[in-house]
Amino acid sequence: MGHPPLEFSDCYSDSPDFRERLKCYESELERTSKFLKDVIKDGNNVIGAIRGYSVAVQKFSQTLQTFQFDFIGDTLTDDEMNIGESRDQQQPEAHYIVQNACDLLIKPLEKFRKDQIGVTKERRKKFEKESEKYYSQLDKHLNLSSKKKESQLQEADDLLDKERQTFCESSLEYVYQIQQVEDRKKFDIVEPVLAFLQSILTLNNLTVEMTQDFLPYKQELQLSLQNTRNHFESTREEMEELMKRMKLPNPIFIRHGQQPTIEGYLYVQEKWALGMTWVKYYCKYMKDSKLLLLLPTEQKPATKQIPVELTLKSCIRRKSESIDKRFCFDIETQESQEGVYRTVGSNIQVQKLLNAFFDPKCPGDVDLNSSEWDIKTITSAMKFYLRSLSEPLMTYTLHRELISAAKSENLDYRLGAVHSLVYKLPEQNREMLELLVKHLVSVCSHSCANLMTASNMGVIFGPTLMRAEEETVAAMLDIKFQNIVVEILIEDYKKIFSGPPEESLVPPLPPPRAAPRRRQPITISKRPPRHYSGLQPPAFESK
Repeated sequence: MGHPPLEFSDCYSDSPDFRERLKCYESELERTSKFLKDVIKDGNNVIGAIRGYSVAVQKFSQTLQTFQFDFIGDTLTDDEMNIGESRDQQQPEAHYIVQNACDLLIKPLEKFRKDQIGVTKERRKKFEKESEKYYSQLDKHLNLSSKKKESQLQEADDLLDKERQTFCESSLEYVYQIQQVEDRKKFDIVEPVLAFLQSILTLNNLTVEMTQDFLPYKQELQLSLQNTRNHFESTREEMEELMKRMKLPNPIFIRHGQQPTIEGYLYVQEKWALGMTWVKYYCKYMKDSKLLLLLPTEQKPATKQIPVELTLKSCIRRKSESIDKRFCFDIETQESQEGVYRTVGSNIQVQKLLNAFFDPKCPGDVDLNSSEWDIKTITSAMKFYLRSLSEPLMTYTLHRELISAAKSENLDYRLGAVHSLVYKLPEQNREMLELLVKHLVSVCSHSCANLMTASNMGVIFGPTLMRAEEETVAAMLDIKFQNIVVEILIEDYKKIFSGPPEESLVPPLPPPRAAPRRRQPITISKRPPRHYSGLQPPAFESK
Protein backbone atom coordinates (compact mmCIF):
# COMPACT_ATOMS: atom_id res chain seq x y z
CA MET A 1 0.00 0.00 0.00
CA GLY A 2 1.32 3.43 -0.94
CA HIS A 3 1.97 6.29 1.42
CA PRO A 4 -0.56 9.16 1.56
CA PRO A 5 0.88 12.31 -0.02
CA LEU A 6 2.29 15.05 2.18
CA GLU A 7 0.63 18.32 1.22
CA PHE A 8 2.68 21.52 1.44
CA SER A 9 -0.21 23.17 3.30
CA ASP A 10 0.30 20.58 6.07
CA CYS A 11 3.69 22.13 6.76
CA TYR A 12 1.93 25.22 8.12
CA SER A 13 -0.63 23.40 10.28
CA ASP A 14 1.97 20.83 11.45
CA SER A 15 -0.81 18.64 12.83
CA PRO A 16 -0.25 15.35 14.71
CA ASP A 17 -1.67 13.52 11.69
CA PHE A 18 0.91 15.22 9.45
CA ARG A 19 3.71 14.17 11.79
CA GLU A 20 2.48 10.57 11.77
CA ARG A 21 2.40 10.48 7.97
CA LEU A 22 5.86 12.00 7.88
CA LYS A 23 7.12 9.21 10.15
CA CYS A 24 5.91 6.67 7.57
CA TYR A 25 8.12 8.30 4.94
CA GLU A 26 11.06 8.44 7.37
CA SER A 27 10.71 4.73 8.15
CA GLU A 28 10.65 3.95 4.44
CA LEU A 29 13.74 6.12 3.93
CA GLU A 30 15.64 4.14 6.59
CA ARG A 31 14.50 0.89 5.01
CA THR A 32 15.72 2.05 1.58
CA SER A 33 19.06 3.16 3.02
CA LYS A 34 19.60 -0.24 4.64
CA PHE A 35 18.56 -1.98 1.42
CA LEU A 36 21.13 -0.01 -0.59
CA LYS A 37 23.86 -0.84 1.92
CA ASP A 38 23.07 -4.54 1.52
CA VAL A 39 22.92 -4.32 -2.30
CA ILE A 40 26.26 -2.47 -2.46
CA LYS A 41 27.85 -4.99 -0.09
CA ASP A 42 26.53 -7.99 -2.02
CA GLY A 43 27.35 -6.32 -5.32
CA ASN A 44 30.97 -5.89 -4.24
CA ASN A 45 31.04 -9.57 -3.31
CA VAL A 46 29.79 -10.47 -6.80
CA ILE A 47 32.38 -8.18 -8.39
CA GLY A 48 35.07 -9.77 -6.25
CA ALA A 49 33.98 -13.19 -7.43
CA ILE A 50 34.03 -12.02 -11.06
CA ARG A 51 37.48 -10.56 -10.54
CA GLY A 52 38.72 -13.89 -9.18
CA TYR A 53 37.04 -15.66 -12.06
CA SER A 54 38.72 -13.28 -14.55
CA VAL A 55 42.17 -13.85 -13.04
CA ALA A 56 41.68 -17.61 -13.10
CA VAL A 57 40.58 -17.52 -16.76
CA GLN A 58 43.60 -15.42 -17.74
CA LYS A 59 45.97 -17.76 -15.86
CA PHE A 60 44.37 -20.75 -17.53
CA SER A 61 44.78 -19.08 -20.96
CA GLN A 62 48.40 -18.27 -20.31
CA THR A 63 49.07 -21.88 -19.33
CA LEU A 64 47.50 -23.04 -22.58
CA GLN A 65 49.66 -20.64 -24.60
CA THR A 66 52.87 -22.06 -23.16
CA PHE A 67 52.08 -25.45 -24.66
CA GLN A 68 53.01 -26.04 -28.35
CA PHE A 69 51.88 -28.87 -30.60
CA ASP A 70 54.73 -30.53 -32.53
CA PHE A 71 53.82 -31.80 -35.95
CA ILE A 72 55.14 -34.50 -38.19
CA GLY A 73 56.07 -33.47 -41.65
CA ASP A 74 56.75 -30.06 -43.16
CA THR A 75 53.17 -28.70 -43.49
CA LEU A 76 50.05 -28.59 -41.27
CA THR A 77 46.57 -29.24 -42.53
CA ASP A 78 43.84 -26.67 -41.95
CA ASP A 79 42.31 -28.86 -39.22
CA GLU A 80 45.67 -29.18 -37.45
CA MET A 81 46.13 -25.38 -37.53
CA ASN A 82 42.65 -24.83 -35.99
CA ILE A 83 43.45 -27.26 -33.19
CA GLY A 84 46.75 -25.50 -32.48
CA GLU A 85 45.12 -22.04 -32.37
CA SER A 86 42.40 -23.19 -29.92
CA ARG A 87 44.71 -22.63 -26.98
CA ASP A 88 44.76 -18.89 -27.75
CA GLN A 89 40.99 -18.40 -27.11
CA GLN A 90 40.19 -16.17 -24.07
CA GLN A 91 37.21 -14.45 -22.50
CA PRO A 92 37.87 -10.70 -22.70
CA GLU A 93 34.36 -9.94 -21.36
CA ALA A 94 35.28 -10.90 -17.78
CA HIS A 95 38.09 -8.36 -17.61
CA TYR A 96 35.81 -5.70 -19.13
CA ILE A 97 33.02 -6.34 -16.60
CA VAL A 98 35.39 -6.15 -13.64
CA GLN A 99 36.61 -2.76 -14.79
CA ASN A 100 33.12 -1.42 -15.45
CA ALA A 101 31.12 -3.10 -12.67
CA CYS A 102 31.60 -0.17 -10.30
CA ASP A 103 30.40 2.24 -13.01
CA LEU A 104 27.38 0.03 -13.74
CA LEU A 105 26.22 -0.72 -10.18
CA ILE A 106 28.24 0.55 -7.22
CA LYS A 107 28.84 4.18 -8.17
CA PRO A 108 25.21 4.94 -9.18
CA LEU A 109 23.87 3.42 -5.96
CA GLU A 110 26.42 5.21 -3.79
CA LYS A 111 25.61 8.44 -5.62
CA PHE A 112 21.91 7.94 -4.86
CA ARG A 113 22.66 7.37 -1.17
CA LYS A 114 24.80 10.52 -1.03
CA ASP A 115 22.84 12.89 -3.26
CA GLN A 116 19.32 11.79 -2.33
CA ILE A 117 19.17 9.94 0.98
CA GLY A 118 22.08 11.88 2.48
CA VAL A 119 20.60 15.24 1.47
CA THR A 120 17.19 14.18 2.81
CA LYS A 121 18.69 13.29 6.18
CA GLU A 122 20.42 16.66 6.32
CA ARG A 123 17.13 18.41 5.64
CA ARG A 124 15.51 16.31 8.33
CA LYS A 125 18.13 17.50 10.85
CA LYS A 126 17.46 21.08 9.80
CA PHE A 127 13.70 20.57 10.08
CA GLU A 128 13.98 19.07 13.57
CA LYS A 129 16.33 21.86 14.68
CA GLU A 130 14.03 24.60 13.37
CA SER A 131 10.99 22.82 14.81
CA GLU A 132 12.48 22.72 18.29
CA LYS A 133 13.62 26.33 17.97
CA TYR A 134 10.24 27.59 16.79
CA TYR A 135 8.12 25.79 19.40
CA SER A 136 10.48 26.84 22.15
CA GLN A 137 10.11 30.46 21.03
CA LEU A 138 6.34 30.01 20.75
CA ASP A 139 6.06 28.79 24.36
CA LYS A 140 8.04 31.80 25.55
CA HIS A 141 5.86 34.07 23.47
CA LEU A 142 2.62 32.69 24.89
CA ASN A 143 3.87 33.23 28.43
CA LEU A 144 4.93 36.80 27.70
CA SER A 145 3.32 39.24 30.10
CA SER A 146 0.71 41.51 28.56
CA LYS A 147 1.96 44.30 30.81
CA LYS A 148 5.15 44.81 28.82
CA LYS A 149 5.59 47.88 26.65
CA GLU A 150 3.93 47.90 23.26
CA SER A 151 7.31 48.21 21.50
CA GLN A 152 8.57 45.09 23.30
CA LEU A 153 5.46 43.14 22.41
CA GLN A 154 5.73 44.19 18.77
CA GLU A 155 9.38 43.15 18.67
CA ALA A 156 8.44 39.77 20.14
CA ASP A 157 5.68 39.35 17.53
CA ASP A 158 8.09 40.12 14.69
CA LEU A 159 10.65 37.66 16.04
CA LEU A 160 8.05 34.89 16.30
CA ASP A 161 6.83 35.55 12.75
CA LYS A 162 10.39 35.25 11.51
CA GLU A 163 10.97 32.00 13.40
CA ARG A 164 7.72 30.56 12.08
CA GLN A 165 8.59 31.45 8.49
CA THR A 166 12.00 29.80 8.85
CA PHE A 167 10.44 26.71 10.39
CA CYS A 168 7.80 26.43 7.65
CA GLU A 169 10.43 26.82 4.92
CA SER A 170 12.53 24.02 6.42
CA SER A 171 9.40 21.87 6.63
CA LEU A 172 8.50 22.58 3.00
CA GLU A 173 12.01 21.69 1.80
CA TYR A 174 12.06 18.52 3.85
CA VAL A 175 8.62 17.37 2.67
CA TYR A 176 9.59 18.12 -0.95
CA GLN A 177 12.87 16.22 -0.68
CA ILE A 178 11.58 13.12 1.11
CA GLN A 179 8.82 12.66 -1.47
CA GLN A 180 11.32 13.16 -4.29
CA VAL A 181 13.46 10.33 -2.94
CA GLU A 182 10.42 8.06 -2.75
CA ASP A 183 9.71 8.72 -6.45
CA ARG A 184 13.31 8.71 -7.72
CA LYS A 185 14.26 5.35 -6.25
CA LYS A 186 11.84 3.62 -8.63
CA PHE A 187 14.27 4.24 -11.50
CA ASP A 188 17.54 5.43 -9.94
CA ILE A 189 17.95 2.07 -8.17
CA VAL A 190 16.42 -0.30 -10.72
CA GLU A 191 18.34 1.01 -13.75
CA PRO A 192 21.88 0.23 -12.49
CA VAL A 193 20.75 -3.16 -11.18
CA LEU A 194 19.26 -3.98 -14.59
CA ALA A 195 22.46 -2.96 -16.40
CA PHE A 196 24.57 -5.03 -14.02
CA LEU A 197 22.38 -8.13 -14.49
CA GLN A 198 22.65 -7.75 -18.27
CA SER A 199 26.45 -7.69 -18.00
CA ILE A 200 26.40 -10.89 -15.92
CA LEU A 201 24.32 -12.61 -18.62
CA THR A 202 26.96 -11.57 -21.16
CA LEU A 203 29.78 -12.79 -18.93
CA ASN A 204 28.29 -16.24 -18.49
CA ASN A 205 27.69 -16.68 -22.23
CA LEU A 206 24.21 -18.00 -21.65
CA THR A 207 22.45 -19.78 -24.48
CA VAL A 208 20.84 -17.73 -27.19
CA GLU A 209 17.42 -18.96 -26.07
CA MET A 210 17.84 -17.65 -22.51
CA THR A 211 19.22 -14.33 -23.72
CA GLN A 212 16.29 -13.92 -26.10
CA ASP A 213 13.86 -14.71 -23.30
CA PHE A 214 15.41 -11.98 -21.16
CA LEU A 215 15.49 -9.40 -23.96
CA PRO A 216 11.70 -8.65 -24.16
CA TYR A 217 11.54 -8.32 -20.36
CA LYS A 218 14.53 -5.97 -20.41
CA GLN A 219 13.06 -3.83 -23.19
CA GLU A 220 9.67 -3.59 -21.49
CA LEU A 221 11.30 -2.69 -18.16
CA GLN A 222 13.52 -0.07 -19.79
CA LEU A 223 10.45 1.52 -21.37
CA SER A 224 8.64 1.56 -17.99
CA LEU A 225 11.68 3.10 -16.32
CA GLN A 226 11.91 5.81 -18.96
CA ASN A 227 8.20 6.61 -18.70
CA THR A 228 8.46 6.80 -14.92
CA ARG A 229 11.47 9.10 -15.17
CA ASN A 230 9.68 11.37 -17.65
CA HIS A 231 6.63 11.57 -15.40
CA PHE A 232 8.83 12.36 -12.43
CA GLU A 233 10.65 15.15 -14.25
CA SER A 234 7.40 16.77 -15.36
CA THR A 235 5.81 16.66 -11.89
CA ARG A 236 9.04 17.71 -10.20
CA GLU A 237 8.98 21.06 -11.95
CA GLU A 238 5.36 21.62 -10.93
CA MET A 239 6.13 20.67 -7.32
CA GLU A 240 9.08 23.05 -7.22
CA GLU A 241 6.88 25.89 -8.43
CA LEU A 242 4.22 25.05 -5.87
CA MET A 243 6.81 24.94 -3.10
CA LYS A 244 8.13 28.37 -4.12
CA ARG A 245 4.61 29.82 -3.99
CA MET A 246 4.05 28.27 -0.58
CA LYS A 247 7.24 29.92 0.71
CA LEU A 248 5.83 33.37 0.02
CA PRO A 249 4.54 35.31 3.06
CA ASN A 250 0.90 34.59 3.92
CA PRO A 251 0.25 31.81 1.39
CA ILE A 252 -3.38 31.22 0.41
CA PHE A 253 -4.87 27.82 1.25
CA ILE A 254 -7.90 26.56 -0.65
CA ARG A 255 -10.15 24.61 1.72
CA HIS A 256 -12.82 22.24 0.55
CA GLY A 257 -16.23 21.83 2.13
CA GLN A 258 -15.34 19.00 4.49
CA GLN A 259 -12.10 20.57 5.67
CA PRO A 260 -11.94 22.62 8.88
CA THR A 261 -12.43 26.37 8.60
CA ILE A 262 -9.38 26.81 10.81
CA GLU A 263 -7.11 24.42 12.67
CA GLY A 264 -4.06 24.57 14.88
CA TYR A 265 -2.75 24.17 18.41
CA LEU A 266 -4.48 25.60 21.46
CA TYR A 267 -3.77 25.43 25.17
CA VAL A 268 -6.87 24.68 27.22
CA GLN A 269 -6.97 25.63 30.88
CA GLU A 270 -8.07 22.61 32.87
CA LYS A 271 -9.01 22.71 36.53
CA TRP A 272 -7.71 20.04 38.89
CA ALA A 273 -8.07 19.42 42.57
CA LEU A 274 -4.70 21.01 43.34
CA GLY A 275 -4.88 23.88 40.89
CA MET A 276 -5.06 24.63 37.19
CA THR A 277 -2.88 23.63 34.27
CA TRP A 278 -2.68 24.43 30.56
CA VAL A 279 -3.04 21.34 28.36
CA LYS A 280 -2.06 21.36 24.68
CA TYR A 281 -4.61 20.24 22.08
CA TYR A 282 -4.72 20.21 18.31
CA CYS A 283 -8.05 21.81 17.39
CA LYS A 284 -10.23 21.88 14.30
CA TYR A 285 -13.15 24.27 13.95
CA MET A 286 -16.03 23.94 11.47
CA LYS A 287 -17.65 27.34 11.05
CA ASP A 288 -20.89 26.11 9.45
CA SER A 289 -21.72 23.62 12.19
CA LYS A 290 -19.85 25.54 14.94
CA LEU A 291 -18.17 22.26 15.84
CA LEU A 292 -14.86 22.40 17.70
CA LEU A 293 -12.84 19.18 17.76
CA LEU A 294 -10.04 18.90 20.34
CA LEU A 295 -7.39 16.21 19.83
CA PRO A 296 -5.08 15.55 22.83
CA THR A 297 -1.39 15.84 21.97
CA GLU A 298 0.20 15.16 25.35
CA GLN A 299 0.40 11.43 25.97
CA LYS A 300 -0.58 10.31 29.46
CA PRO A 301 0.45 6.86 30.72
CA ALA A 302 -2.21 4.21 31.27
CA THR A 303 -5.02 6.37 29.86
CA LYS A 304 -6.90 6.36 26.60
CA GLN A 305 -7.13 9.83 25.15
CA ILE A 306 -10.05 10.37 22.82
CA PRO A 307 -11.08 13.47 20.85
CA VAL A 308 -13.52 15.90 22.43
CA GLU A 309 -16.32 17.43 20.34
CA LEU A 310 -17.91 20.71 21.40
CA THR A 311 -20.60 22.81 19.76
CA LEU A 312 -19.77 26.45 20.35
CA LYS A 313 -22.30 28.97 21.49
CA SER A 314 -19.97 31.94 21.84
CA CYS A 315 -16.28 32.81 21.78
CA ILE A 316 -15.10 35.98 23.54
CA ARG A 317 -11.56 37.23 23.81
CA ARG A 318 -10.41 37.52 27.42
CA LYS A 319 -9.39 41.02 28.46
CA SER A 320 -5.79 41.34 29.60
CA GLU A 321 -6.96 42.96 32.85
CA SER A 322 -8.38 39.64 34.03
CA ILE A 323 -5.37 37.50 33.08
CA ASP A 324 -1.73 38.29 32.42
CA LYS A 325 -1.74 36.71 28.97
CA ARG A 326 -2.35 38.21 25.54
CA PHE A 327 -4.01 35.48 23.52
CA CYS A 328 -6.73 34.04 25.76
CA PHE A 329 -10.41 33.65 24.98
CA ASP A 330 -13.40 32.07 26.66
CA ILE A 331 -15.75 29.72 24.87
CA GLU A 332 -19.30 28.82 25.81
CA THR A 333 -20.70 25.56 24.53
CA GLN A 334 -24.21 24.46 23.80
CA GLU A 335 -25.87 22.90 26.80
CA SER A 336 -26.05 19.14 26.55
CA GLN A 337 -27.10 16.48 28.98
CA GLU A 338 -24.29 14.17 29.96
CA GLY A 339 -24.84 10.56 30.84
CA VAL A 340 -24.38 9.40 34.39
CA TYR A 341 -20.98 7.85 33.60
CA ARG A 342 -19.78 10.74 31.44
CA THR A 343 -19.62 13.31 34.23
CA VAL A 344 -16.43 13.38 36.29
CA GLY A 345 -16.30 13.74 40.06
CA SER A 346 -13.81 15.68 42.17
CA ASN A 347 -10.43 13.97 42.37
CA ILE A 348 -10.25 14.60 46.11
CA GLN A 349 -13.67 13.07 46.74
CA VAL A 350 -12.97 10.12 44.47
CA GLN A 351 -9.73 9.32 46.28
CA LYS A 352 -11.45 9.75 49.64
CA LEU A 353 -14.16 7.28 48.65
CA LEU A 354 -11.63 4.73 47.40
CA ASN A 355 -9.58 5.03 50.58
CA ALA A 356 -12.71 4.50 52.68
CA PHE A 357 -13.91 1.56 50.61
CA PHE A 358 -10.55 -0.22 50.70
CA ASP A 359 -9.79 0.61 54.34
CA PRO A 360 -8.06 -2.56 55.64
CA LYS A 361 -9.81 -2.19 59.01
CA CYS A 362 -13.33 -2.29 57.57
CA PRO A 363 -13.19 -2.86 53.78
CA GLY A 364 -16.38 -2.12 51.89
CA ASP A 365 -18.07 -0.55 54.90
CA VAL A 366 -19.24 2.55 53.05
CA ASP A 367 -22.77 3.94 52.87
CA LEU A 368 -23.12 4.91 49.21
CA ASN A 369 -26.51 6.48 49.96
CA SER A 370 -24.85 9.01 52.24
CA SER A 371 -25.09 12.64 51.16
CA GLU A 372 -21.30 12.70 51.36
CA TRP A 373 -21.06 10.80 48.06
CA ASP A 374 -22.72 12.16 44.94
CA ILE A 375 -23.32 10.11 41.80
CA LYS A 376 -20.33 11.60 39.98
CA THR A 377 -17.98 10.60 42.78
CA ILE A 378 -19.30 7.02 42.90
CA THR A 379 -19.18 6.44 39.14
CA SER A 380 -15.75 8.06 38.82
CA ALA A 381 -14.41 5.91 41.67
CA MET A 382 -15.64 2.73 39.99
CA LYS A 383 -14.11 3.68 36.62
CA PHE A 384 -10.84 4.64 38.31
CA TYR A 385 -10.69 1.31 40.14
CA LEU A 386 -11.28 -0.69 36.94
CA ARG A 387 -8.67 1.33 35.04
CA SER A 388 -6.15 0.85 37.86
CA LEU A 389 -6.22 -2.96 37.75
CA SER A 390 -2.83 -4.42 36.80
CA GLU A 391 -4.61 -6.35 34.05
CA PRO A 392 -7.96 -5.39 32.52
CA LEU A 393 -10.97 -7.33 33.73
CA MET A 394 -11.33 -9.14 30.39
CA THR A 395 -7.58 -9.97 30.39
CA TYR A 396 -4.80 -9.41 27.90
CA THR A 397 -4.89 -13.09 26.95
CA LEU A 398 -8.36 -12.92 25.37
CA HIS A 399 -7.99 -9.40 23.98
CA ARG A 400 -7.16 -10.39 20.41
CA GLU A 401 -9.88 -13.06 20.20
CA LEU A 402 -12.53 -10.66 21.52
CA ILE A 403 -11.50 -7.97 19.02
CA SER A 404 -11.59 -10.54 16.21
CA ALA A 405 -15.09 -11.61 17.25
CA ALA A 406 -16.32 -8.00 17.28
CA LYS A 407 -14.98 -7.44 13.77
CA SER A 408 -17.20 -10.14 12.31
CA GLU A 409 -20.11 -8.91 10.22
CA ASN A 410 -22.18 -11.99 11.12
CA LEU A 411 -24.17 -10.97 14.20
CA ASP A 412 -24.89 -14.57 15.26
CA TYR A 413 -21.23 -15.53 15.08
CA ARG A 414 -20.25 -12.34 16.90
CA LEU A 415 -22.60 -13.10 19.79
CA GLY A 416 -21.65 -16.77 19.93
CA ALA A 417 -17.93 -16.00 19.95
CA VAL A 418 -18.20 -13.41 22.74
CA HIS A 419 -20.45 -15.79 24.74
CA SER A 420 -17.85 -18.55 24.45
CA LEU A 421 -14.90 -16.29 25.29
CA VAL A 422 -16.57 -14.96 28.43
CA TYR A 423 -16.39 -18.48 29.86
CA LYS A 424 -12.67 -18.63 29.13
CA LEU A 425 -12.11 -15.84 31.65
CA PRO A 426 -10.80 -16.72 35.10
CA GLU A 427 -13.73 -17.46 37.40
CA GLN A 428 -13.26 -14.38 39.59
CA ASN A 429 -13.01 -12.14 36.53
CA ARG A 430 -16.19 -13.61 35.05
CA GLU A 431 -18.12 -13.19 38.31
CA MET A 432 -17.03 -9.59 38.65
CA LEU A 433 -17.82 -8.93 34.98
CA GLU A 434 -21.32 -10.36 35.48
CA LEU A 435 -21.97 -8.05 38.44
CA LEU A 436 -20.72 -5.05 36.50
CA VAL A 437 -22.72 -5.79 33.34
CA LYS A 438 -25.83 -6.45 35.43
CA HIS A 439 -25.45 -2.96 36.88
CA LEU A 440 -24.87 -1.45 33.41
CA VAL A 441 -28.05 -3.11 32.12
CA SER A 442 -29.91 -1.54 35.03
CA VAL A 443 -28.50 1.89 34.18
CA CYS A 444 -29.36 1.45 30.48
CA SER A 445 -32.95 0.65 31.40
CA HIS A 446 -33.27 4.34 32.33
CA SER A 447 -31.58 5.65 29.18
CA CYS A 448 -34.47 8.03 28.46
CA ALA A 449 -33.52 9.97 31.56
CA ASN A 450 -29.77 9.42 31.88
CA LEU A 451 -28.92 9.16 28.15
CA MET A 452 -26.81 6.08 28.82
CA THR A 453 -27.58 3.66 25.98
CA ALA A 454 -25.67 0.44 25.39
CA SER A 455 -23.67 2.24 22.71
CA ASN A 456 -22.70 5.04 25.10
CA MET A 457 -21.77 2.49 27.76
CA GLY A 458 -19.57 0.74 25.22
CA VAL A 459 -17.66 3.97 24.54
CA ILE A 460 -17.00 4.44 28.26
CA PHE A 461 -16.31 0.90 29.40
CA GLY A 462 -14.80 -0.64 26.25
CA PRO A 463 -11.29 0.85 26.77
CA THR A 464 -11.63 0.31 30.54
CA LEU A 465 -12.48 -3.40 30.47
CA MET A 466 -10.42 -4.30 27.38
CA ARG A 467 -7.42 -1.97 27.22
CA ALA A 468 -4.60 -3.25 25.02
CA GLU A 469 -1.32 -4.35 26.56
CA GLU A 470 0.60 -1.83 24.43
CA GLU A 471 -0.51 1.61 23.26
CA THR A 472 -0.06 1.53 19.50
CA VAL A 473 -1.86 3.10 16.56
CA ALA A 474 -3.40 -0.29 15.73
CA ALA A 475 -4.65 -0.63 19.32
CA MET A 476 -6.26 2.81 19.17
CA LEU A 477 -8.00 1.91 15.92
CA ASP A 478 -9.40 -1.19 17.65
CA ILE A 479 -11.04 0.82 20.45
CA LYS A 480 -14.31 0.91 18.52
CA PHE A 481 -14.36 -2.90 18.53
CA GLN A 482 -13.78 -2.93 22.30
CA ASN A 483 -16.90 -0.79 22.55
CA ILE A 484 -18.85 -3.31 20.47
CA VAL A 485 -17.91 -6.16 22.84
CA VAL A 486 -19.35 -4.20 25.78
CA GLU A 487 -22.49 -3.45 23.74
CA ILE A 488 -22.91 -7.18 23.12
CA LEU A 489 -22.51 -7.98 26.82
CA ILE A 490 -25.25 -5.46 27.69
CA GLU A 491 -27.57 -6.29 24.79
CA ASP A 492 -27.44 -10.04 25.46
CA TYR A 493 -26.75 -10.07 29.18
CA LYS A 494 -29.35 -12.75 30.03
CA LYS A 495 -28.20 -15.19 27.34
CA ILE A 496 -24.49 -14.77 27.98
CA PHE A 497 -24.52 -14.98 31.77
CA SER A 498 -27.24 -17.62 32.10
CA GLY A 499 -24.58 -20.27 31.52
CA PRO A 500 -21.84 -21.36 29.13
CA PRO A 501 -22.71 -22.12 25.51
CA GLU A 502 -23.55 -25.69 24.55
CA GLU A 503 -20.16 -26.10 22.91
CA SER A 504 -17.07 -24.74 24.61
CA LEU A 505 -15.43 -23.94 21.32
CA VAL A 506 -15.94 -20.71 19.43
CA PRO A 507 -18.45 -21.19 16.58
CA PRO A 508 -16.87 -21.75 13.13
CA LEU A 509 -16.05 -18.64 11.18
CA PRO A 510 -18.88 -17.53 8.88
CA PRO A 511 -18.24 -17.86 5.11
CA PRO A 512 -16.68 -14.79 3.47
CA ARG A 513 -19.08 -12.34 1.91
CA ALA A 514 -19.62 -12.65 -1.83
CA ALA A 515 -19.46 -8.93 -2.51
CA PRO A 516 -17.50 -6.19 -0.72
CA ARG A 517 -19.32 -4.30 2.00
CA ARG A 518 -20.46 -0.86 0.93
CA ARG A 519 -19.08 1.39 3.63
CA GLN A 520 -21.46 0.09 6.29
CA PRO A 521 -20.07 0.65 9.77
CA ILE A 522 -19.43 -2.43 11.86
CA THR A 523 -21.72 -1.85 14.81
CA ILE A 524 -24.75 -3.33 16.40
CA SER A 525 -26.10 0.09 17.20
CA LYS A 526 -28.03 0.16 13.91
CA ARG A 527 -30.65 -2.17 15.37
CA PRO A 528 -33.86 -0.62 16.68
CA PRO A 529 -33.18 0.53 20.25
CA ARG A 530 -34.08 -1.96 22.92
CA HIS A 531 -35.96 -1.16 26.10
CA TYR A 532 -34.33 -2.69 29.11
CA SER A 533 -36.23 -3.82 32.11
CA GLY A 534 -34.56 -2.95 35.38
CA LEU A 535 -32.63 -5.70 37.10
CA GLN A 536 -32.63 -6.33 40.82
CA PRO A 537 -30.94 -5.45 43.04
CA PRO A 538 -30.51 -1.86 41.83
CA ALA A 539 -27.11 -0.28 41.37
CA PHE A 540 -25.11 0.43 44.52
CA GLU A 541 -27.64 -1.02 46.90
CA SER A 542 -27.06 0.04 50.48
CA LYS A 543 -25.92 -2.62 52.88
